[in-house]
Amino acid sequence: MVNKDDRRSRKVRVGEVVSDKMDKTAVVAVTRLVRHRMYNRFVKRTSRFKVHDEKNECRTGDVVRIMETRPLSKDKRWRLMEVVRRPE
Repeated sequence: MVNKDDRRSRKVRVGEVVSDKMDKTAVVAVTRLVRHRMYNRFVKRTSRFKVHDEKNECRTGDVVRIMETRPLSKDKRWRLMEVVRRPE
């Protein structure tokens, strides 16, 4: 039985869709700023996640919110929550 608190503790990220060519799958790039150990400057780090998109609603350039979930395939561990913003 899944408890409501367990669902709240899942990781949630916001990123940009960089590929939507697969069926029911999108690739989302999540960028974060990390402080460099020696130079104390902020450096951009990008992680790419394969996201399950059940309705194929994502398009390249969309900003989306994704949630961690159980493994759905070899690479997919994230699920699309919502499309936050579409490009103009």
